[in-house]
Amino acid sequence: MSDVGTLNELPDASPLEPHAGVLRTRMGGAFVGQRAVFRGHDLHADLAGLDWVELYVFGVTGLRVSPAQLRVLHALWVYTSYPDARIWNNRVVALAGSSRSSGTLATAAALAVSEADIYGRGIDIRVATFLQEACRLRAAGEDLEPFIRTELKAHRSLAGYGRPIAAGDERLAPMLTLIEKEGLRQGAHVQTALDVEQKLQAGRWRLRMNYAALAAALTLDMGFTPRQHYLFSFPAFLAGMQPCFIEASEKPAGSLMPLSCDDINYQGPAPRAWPARR
Repeated sequence: MSDVGTLNELPDASPLEPHAGVLRTRMGGAFVGQRAVFRGHDLHADLAGLDWVELYVFGVTGLRVSPAQLRVLHALWVYTSYPDARIWNNRVVALAGSSRSSGTLATAAALAVSEADIYGRGIDIRVATFLQEACRLRAAGEDLEPFIRTELKAHRSLAGYGRPIAAGDERLAPMLTLIEKEGLRQGAHVQTALDVEQKLQAGRWRLRMNYAALAAALTLDMGFTPRQHYLFSFPAFLAGMQPCFIEASEKPAGSLMPLSCDDINYQGPAPRAWPARR
């Protein structure tokens, strides 16, 4: 006897069915030969004068930022664009150039590894979520130290503090100077991030704030969600990648950080003689 039910016993229609044959979107659309719509606005009329970063932020968040906020958002990208091929993600783009890959593939690969949790964009949602909750607790008048202890116990680290730059983050001083000038230093999340650092310094942890915490605090004060902060931060290393690719492409193929066989400390089986062919 078959275990297939009758038509009346079939489950409800697939959740995919309402989407078959049509693309519903609130983000926009291209009416080729006529116009392009971007989040409900005519791209070539209403948004034609937007700065590119301003348009990018509007696409990610739906928010329109002030001139002061825009200058700070620009700086968040500018201050972390290092054209040094020794840096982990820049090494990928440079090695791709040295092996004669295309620029698009090289950049895509470098941006992909930039998402790593330990040293890249993967930390963004975690640090933004932490600061969001810390800010809520601080606004309620609660002591942040128990929350910090709980976070450290759960993750054995505190996102946005301490490593990856143990000697201090050189990007913080110019960013703090800029946000002071632009009147954005007194935001609730920025003040929370600084307060967390003070508590870490006063306690036994001695952890200092790094760029990830300040960047997240700034975008949260502008109304970004943690996910929106992560998406905004995605291209932050991009400007430093292209010089690495160009320079590696201009040198002889395979010449980026080559290793001589003599540089390898081989401890495996000794060389073997292969029998001669008959």
